[in-house]
Amino acid sequence: MPTLQASAQSRSVPIVRDAEIEALVSDYATPILKAAGLGSRGIRIVLVNNNSFNAFVDGRRIFINTGTLMQAETPNEVIGVIAHESGHLAGAHQQRLREQLRRAQTMAVIGMLLGMGATAAGAAAGNSSVAGAGGGLALGGTEMAMRNLLSYQRGEEMTADRSAITYLERTGQSAKGMLTTFERFANALSLTGTRADPYRISHPMPRERIANLETLARQSRYFDKKDPEALQLRHDMMRAKIAAYTGAGGGAMRLFRNNPRGIAARYGDAISTYLNGSPKAALAKIDALIKEQPKNPYFQEMRGEILLKANDSADAAKAFERAVALDPKKSSLIRMSYGRALMLTGSKGSMPAAIRELKAGIARDPEFPAGYGYLAQAYGQMGDIAEAELATADMHYYSGNIQEARIFATRAQQKLKRGSPEWIRAQDIINSKKPRS
Repeated sequence: MPTLQASAQSRSVPIVRDAEIEALVSDYATPILKAAGLGSRGIRIVLVNNNSFNAFVDGRRIFINTGTLMQAETPNEVIGVIAHESGHLAGAHQQRLREQLRRAQTMAVIGMLLGMGATAAGAAAGNSSVAGAGGGLALGGTEMAMRNLLSYQRGEEMTADRSAITYLERTGQSAKGMLTTFERFANALSLTGTRADPYRISHPMPRERIANLETLARQSRYFDKKDPEALQLRHDMMRAKIAAYTGAGGGAMRLFRNNPRGIAARYGDAISTYLNGSPKAALAKIDALIKEQPKNPYFQEMRGEILLKANDSADAAKAFERAVALDPKKSSLIRMSYGRALMLTGSKGSMPAAIRELKAGIARDPEFPAGYGYLAQAYGQMGDIAEAELATADMHYYSGNIQEARIFATRAQQKLKRGSPEWIRAQDIINSKKPRS
């Protein structure tokens, strides 16, 4: 699978998968989640393919836009965002917000009914002024419900901000990144010339947030603490990768024009060359980086992608194999890339290993559709049509295409041994209504 690949797991949110970025963001999030008491709750960080600076929570997931990761110049800025969103999760703000929404709807309905009652009474009495007031009463009830709800949301945002300060303090990190983020919002707002009604927005105004947090943040002994150089380099390489894939910010070289010979700039340049230029030139650039950082698994991963583009599946498999061996996070994505490269060699002798690697990756990441697609191809090359059709059914299932999933599951089930785990899986798909979220 190409790095920075969009996943079809969500129909409403364009999810992005990339082993390097996921590993880095996990390192940012792990201590914060632990400090928030969320370390054992299975919180997932999900990357969203969107260039804007934003993050939000849903269930047990924190969604972070790629635009947030690229615009944040330091790890600390992203860590501050994660700390804020963790505050929402720890405070069960979603559940409370749903309660507030129900209350707001009730208030709006009551206001509307009262207005209708006043209108009817005025009409019956022949009093047009009373009838007219009824309409205003209905609108007033809706407006009051909306303002109460937005006021509640602003309060929760301030609570999450204060919680974030606490988590950063517990983990020995600075809150300066949070203030930098709010400054960015404030400057963007002033540049647009927008004048928002503070009572009709769901978040406090940026300047208000800065005023509420700055004194508290500066009291911390960690306020001037800088991110470690090695972490900053990983952050820069992540930004370079996102810039290369999205073209945001004019590309990686422009992003790091003050240090064009630095590793991050050259990494982004190698990726850009792979995407838009010659595989041979891209290979020379990534090999130069590997010489500088021979134990970097993501350089080996990129080398594998370049070799696949050059139709050299055998050497690509070797590069992915090295990446798997070097990867401290044991990423399912790199494992599946290794299996895919083995499958693409077309060698019957490589298929058992390809299937083994793909299944190992899927076992760690069972809701990634592309992995099942590659597995289906490998089974197809082995002549195992039943398993190929079952894997295809899973691919459609996790892509949200339930109708196609049922068709392939039915075809697979006809060839599978009744009562076997594979037969039961096919039956589950046939009986399914929608994929797990």
